[in-house]
Amino acid sequence: MDNTETENPTAPTPPKPEPSSPKARKGVVKPANPAPEFQVVGLGGSAGSLEGFEIFFQHLPRGTNMAFVVIPHLDPTQKGMMTDIIKRYTSLPVLQIEDGMPIEPEHVYVVPPNKETSLERGTFRLHDPELPNGQRMPIDFFFQSLAQNRREHAIGAILSGMGSDGTLGVKMIMENFGMVMVQDPNTARFDAMPRNAIKTEFVDYVLPVEEMPRKLVTYANMPSIKTKNMVEAHKSTIMLQKIFTLIRNKTGHDFSLYKRNTIFRRIERRMNSHQMVLFSEYVQFLQENPHEVEQLFKELLIGVTKFFRDSEAFAILQERYLPDLLRKKQEGDYVRVWVAACSTGEEAYSIAIMLQETMEKLKLNLKVQIFATDIDPEAIARARAATYLESISADVSPERLRRYFIKSDNNYIVKKELRETVVFAVHDINRDAPFTKLDLLTCRNILIYLSSELQKKLISVFHYSLNPGGLLFLGSSETLSGFPDMFTALDTKWKISRRDEASIPLARLVEFPFTYKTIETVKSQTEPQAAVKRETGLGQVVQRLMLNHFAPPTLIVNPAGDIFYIHGRTGKYLEPAQGQATLNIFDMAREGLTFELNNLVNRASMLKETARAENIQIKTDHGVQHIKLTVTPLEEPDQLRGLIMVVLEDMPKPKSRRSRKESSEEASGKDARIAELEKELVYTKQRLQTTLEEMNSSLEELKSTNEELQSANEELQSTNEEFMTNKEEMQSLNEELMTINLQYQTKTEELTNSNNDMKNLLDSTEIATIFLDNELRIRNFTPQVTHIFKLIRSDVGRPITHIASNLKYQHIDDDVREVLDRLQSKEVHLQTLDHQHWYSMRVLPYRTADNFIDGAVVTFTNITSYKQLEASVAATTLYAANIIDLIQQPLVVLDGQLRVESASNAFAQAFQLIPEQLKGQWLYHLGNGQWDIPELRERMNKLLNQGTELQNVVLEHEFPAVGYRRMILNTRRVEQTEDKPFKILLAIEVFEK
Repeated sequence: MDNTETENPTAPTPPKPEPSSPKARKGVVKPANPAPEFQVVGLGGSAGSLEGFEIFFQHLPRGTNMAFVVIPHLDPTQKGMMTDIIKRYTSLPVLQIEDGMPIEPEHVYVVPPNKETSLERGTFRLHDPELPNGQRMPIDFFFQSLAQNRREHAIGAILSGMGSDGTLGVKMIMENFGMVMVQDPNTARFDAMPRNAIKTEFVDYVLPVEEMPRKLVTYANMPSIKTKNMVEAHKSTIMLQKIFTLIRNKTGHDFSLYKRNTIFRRIERRMNSHQMVLFSEYVQFLQENPHEVEQLFKELLIGVTKFFRDSEAFAILQERYLPDLLRKKQEGDYVRVWVAACSTGEEAYSIAIMLQETMEKLKLNLKVQIFATDIDPEAIARARAATYLESISADVSPERLRRYFIKSDNNYIVKKELRETVVFAVHDINRDAPFTKLDLLTCRNILIYLSSELQKKLISVFHYSLNPGGLLFLGSSETLSGFPDMFTALDTKWKISRRDEASIPLARLVEFPFTYKTIETVKSQTEPQAAVKRETGLGQVVQRLMLNHFAPPTLIVNPAGDIFYIHGRTGKYLEPAQGQATLNIFDMAREGLTFELNNLVNRASMLKETARAENIQIKTDHGVQHIKLTVTPLEEPDQLRGLIMVVLEDMPKPKSRRSRKESSEEASGKDARIAELEKELVYTKQRLQTTLEEMNSSLEELKSTNEELQSANEELQSTNEEFMTNKEEMQSLNEELMTINLQYQTKTEELTNSNNDMKNLLDSTEIATIFLDNELRIRNFTPQVTHIFKLIRSDVGRPITHIASNLKYQHIDDDVREVLDRLQSKEVHLQTLDHQHWYSMRVLPYRTADNFIDGAVVTFTNITSYKQLEASVAATTLYAANIIDLIQQPLVVLDGQLRVESASNAFAQAFQLIPEQLKGQWLYHLGNGQWDIPELRERMNKLLNQGTELQNVVLEHEFPAVGYRRMILNTRRVEQTEDKPFKILLAIEVFEK
């Protein structure tokens, strides 16, 4: 169980940035107005997901009041076409995400290629990827920010795809009370991503894609559970106790000391998934469905963890504090670590890696023993398997992956040398005995779920478990502010603390539930001056003074000999033992005291009665001292129940009762016998003490060996299962390869057909075409080009300037360079050397699919017939003009708009006009408007509109230049081809007055 969250079940607040966000962001601008609380749906997929996206949006109705974010895990080097594709299947606005773009409901957003996208306070942020292609996890990246910023309004959906991207993101969404749905693997083209997500057991719905929109609408329309029923459930503990009882009967674990807010939020999420509103209804559902009890238990134990989570915290621990801790060790010593709430083992292996790297850097030869525990048996089983998805490459550096892991298919397996340093076990820190004599204890992100009462007890247990100077590593949201006399804070941000070496006041100790009973936590020792001020009665002061002066030296210990409290001077009887410092009375007892002390403590502990011994001889710095030893088990007050009081009192040296008149021989014999018995007794005591120590040591070693054997047996079973799984995965991989091979064959056939179609298309146009690159080298050409250039197939790759042509033009290379520089096409008409053919050469830039200029295309169109026709038309026009000039009668050729195309010399002379200025003028503008005759205009309009020809029409008019003239007009309308307008021949007979 490894989570970080902030609880508030009644009034969710806008999401705040977490210290463990995917990356530290810079330049994030807080929006003026917070984002409204609408659901945001993240759709993640890779291979085969395009079809899933299409089906999803085809079945998605309008009016869901949700925003949809599509995260395709595709090749970042390819151009993103997803936006255009999705637009075909939905009427919602589809936008490609830009940095700073706000998110709105009833919109679809597509993550751009080669960018990592996060959601921060209702605004999208784009980040350059830090990991190389192949190690990036864009779905996990977005899902984590979605979970942290939208919390219960976050929805994640995993569609078809290869790999394991999205697995960690699914856990984060579930941790923050969101909803998760996964495509049914049986309907997915590639089922690796859906199956890996399902393995996390943090999935609400497994559905075909076409059913997902309907489930989303149902989920969005669910009424809020935070109604009167939930409020009453908060006030009454009856139904909640029923749930605790059901979980305890099913799993053996008690959650009654967990924070109520956390419990209710988790229950609320399960009720949402079953579409229940009444709290009592869910309690009844639990009673009728034992499987739901297990699901709720897993919901409460949701373990969101990863390698080196909060990488900055691990880096600080490794660089600043681990070296000092390890330098205090001697060659061959053990480094003992306890990773509490280890979940699936990522954090335990992270600690093992750091210790190994630090020892190698310091060149130390130490033995590492890491105890990793968790309440969830399934999580421990996965931790022992030591197999993780390839997505861990986002958190573990390539160097560490090569050093400590073995790549197997799509998984990473922890190497044996690292696995052997970690022992995993199912353990409840609320119930089971703690590990002791630790150098490092990590318990990250679990205390925030426990009540303050349980937190206080556990902190005291942690202090007891650590060696003096040992390190305590907590989560960033946890605190030790209430225990200043137990730990010294080393890093307040990442909650790294050092155990104080000073002894703890007796009232601070905790009797652990299954080893010794709880001792209630009381206030710590205070300064003498403050204490005296509170002692208002003179009697209390006198009692304290007499106790300090007349009470013999006294110690409070537990049955194991650990000292909890010392009164008076004990240096005469105890001294620090060599080696690592301890506060154990048996280790500190002076010579002669150990055996009797051990004997009396054991007797008092077992018989629950006072045990005494007198005339015990101990060796002190000033000779032999006789003492009286009294050991009393304590039953009251409750705070001291189960502990033992040891009283040490000096005694005078006993006087000898022997008569001085005894013979010297008898005294000498008895003294020798006594000395021999004393030596034998001392030897026996030493042997007994050694035997006891060896037995205790052997028991610990046997216990450790038993745990290791159990772990080895489980690893062997896990290895066997892995072999079976690998066999199935190999078979699945073979099927996938066959599928991919078939797809490649299909693509090859399509490409061959496309090439054939393109060849036939170019051949059918009969247009000579040359494809050139930016260096004017030939890339390809059509067969028709060989009539112009002397090309053969082996000329591909040669510059065009090296190829001879039969054109009367030598500047083709200059034209191509001009087109490449200006990116504008150019057209030139060229003639062959034999004057037999004409070609229209057109040069265009060669543009790729992504609008990149990659050369030029030169086409040659045969226009010989056009040129011949043009010459023929020119000759005919010249011929007609000569005929017109030979006619003595005035004649004008007009176009369809009555503009002069040509006129005879007789016409110009008759009306004194300049022949060179006639062409192109409007008939009515001739001679500065002399021909703007109303009757003529009327006649010509009828000709144009009705087709009425002028036949011997008499027209009289006074011309300013030539005077009065009488004219007879005749017209003939000459029709031309369809693409050219008609022409009008106007013949005039002129008569002077």
